Amino acid sequence: MELKSVCRMLLFPVQMLYYIVRASLMSLLPSRRKDLTKEVVLITGGGRGIGRHLAKEFALHGARKVILWGRTEKCLKETAEEISLSGTECHYFLCDVANREEVYKQAKVVREKVGDVTILVNNAAVVHGKSLMDSDDDALLKSQHINTMGQFWTTKAFLPRMLELQHGHVVCINSILSQSPIPGAIDYCTSKASSLAFMESLTLGLLDCPGVGCTTVLPFHTNTEMFQGMRVRFPQLFPPLKPEVVAQRTVDAVRTGKAFLYLPWTMHALVILKSFMPQVALEEIHKFSGSYTCMNTFKGRT
Repeated sequence: MELKSVCRMLLFPVQMLYYIVRASLMSLLPSRRKDLTKEVVLITGGGRGIGRHLAKEFALHGARKVILWGRTEKCLKETAEEISLSGTECHYFLCDVANREEVYKQAKVVREKVGDVTILVNNAAVVHGKSLMDSDDDALLKSQHINTMGQFWTTKAFLPRMLELQHGHVVCINSILSQSPIPGAIDYCTSKASSLAFMESLTLGLLDCPGVGCTTVLPFHTNTEMFQGMRVRFPQLFPPLKPEVVAQRTVDAVRTGKAFLYLPWTMHALVILKSFMPQVALEEIHKFSGSYTCMNTFKGRT
């Protein structure tokens, strides 16, 4: 083995320790926040839930234009009117992100009518809340097409121009269920795990691309109509997140260039525990926390 290779191997642990200490110290210092006044933000699933609050939050922080994509015109129109009344230019377009050709077509319309998208927020998602054997095949496919493949199509549609401009940001509203799945939502957990892998790969792939970054948000159960009826065993200990809080923290993460955001911060402990605890212990924790039965009363969006 060459001397140079041996030196690199010996220095590697030292470098890792250096970067860990550096990152820890940097996290304690106040971060410089990006100005959003020149940004054009597109939010999928922007008509309601977290998407609606994200639109309001980006507008509040001065985004130049906000664009909403979704499948329900009534919700999109109401949200767009509310954003417009606040003084921010807002447009909406009907688009099903599961439909690749529709995504590419509407992306072209957006560029022609509104301009280049500089912040893409992949927020659209569905959940059916059933076990594998109780799930309809078409419903399972729908979850994968919207929650996972939709990100492929939207990112492919808008990322090339961001790379040309050397300016842009891709955001994914994921879920902690991508790393800690629960029974009764197998379609959602699987699609979110795939979505997380997509974002991890994309984030690493853009490290050498100046001016373009990624943010992945992994929130705990959020109190929206999409998860209506879902119950946790100890709501005082694990209260559901408010969608406006998720939106606020997401926009702040984009402004500070944070790559991965866990909400609340205690979810870090869950991921760490899962990495070394035996399966039997994890199963007991799931039983104690009630995650085995939390989807029994699930109703979903009506």
